[in-house]
Amino acid sequence: MNKFKYEFPFEIETVESNLNSELLEYFHGEKTGFVQVGPEKYFFPNKYKNEAKEYYNFEARSDDVWIATFPRSGTTWTQEMIWLIANNLDFDAAKSQLLTERFPFFEFPLFVHPEIKSKLIEENANDADNLKFIELISRPGYQSLSEIEIGKRRFIKTHFPFSLLPPSVLEKKCKIIYVTRDPKDVAVSYYHLNRLYRTQGYVGDFSRYWSYFERGLNPWLPYHSHIKEALAHSHLPNVLMLKYEDMLKDLSATITKLASFLDCNLTTEGSENLINHLNITNFRKNSAVNGHEMEAIGILNKGEASFVRTGGSGVQKEYTDNPEILKKANNWLERQQIDLI
Repeated sequence: MNKFKYEFPFEIETVESNLNSELLEYFHGEKTGFVQVGPEKYFFPNKYKNEAKEYYNFEARSDDVWIATFPRSGTTWTQEMIWLIANNLDFDAAKSQLLTERFPFFEFPLFVHPEIKSKLIEENANDADNLKFIELISRPGYQSLSEIEIGKRRFIKTHFPFSLLPPSVLEKKCKIIYVTRDPKDVAVSYYHLNRLYRTQGYVGDFSRYWSYFERGLNPWLPYHSHIKEALAHSHLPNVLMLKYEDMLKDLSATITKLASFLDCNLTTEGSENLINHLNITNFRKNSAVNGHEMEAIGILNKGEASFVRTGGSGVQKEYTDNPEILKKANNWLERQQIDLI
């Protein structure tokens, strides 16, 4: 008897051999290889081939709250905002429990290759708390999230595009918040994240990275396919789309919009306290959200940019120092012919 309610609807193809070898040379976090999924060719590590059906058949609950974004679109910032609004601005709880525990990353375990996990375990052999955390972040999300007791609201982060979300998320009308960001800013931030995390372990320069980004050769790419799928669902009453640049301009308005979407009431004082909590300077120092626990287990490469960076927008030095890349990026954007919202 088939244990799966839904058949996984897409073909999963292994990346061509020569290209796969090249990517493994520059992305040291993956040791086996890469796959591309469906007609859009969404890009994932090889492990996804074996676990796609499990993720697709994850059973959502009607009171789940999901944040679904492309990486580096203001996800962590928005997660903290969502969680606090939905939990009566319990700042003490937010500061005492890691965001990675309050708001688990659904598919992160796909990116913890067994060889990387073994190294982390070896390096943390004398620290029981770190070993426990390594197991937490490497255990498939569809397992750990399923074990959260009924009646306890789940907050779930994912970078899966809508087509790869479990169908039950839409069937149960879960609240879904999707955030867009200028893809040129996304690419710069994602480049630094790929260098920071040993699970990605990128060792090339930004010029090479941009060529992979543009061609959809990094996890959860291609970017505009991801955006188009979100836009196609934006009319649904249980889907809220936000724009990162608008959040930067008027955070108060975003908080009001989110509170309404989550059916929560905030006072003016509460909103002001939340704005202060989310201030980028305070956010970077907040060990519950700034990736401190990842640094503690050694999953972050030393000497790279921090997990929470500048939080800004606009043309960055990776382009101004490389006018040819900026030209390529602008040409690529023109060919996409799509508005972010």
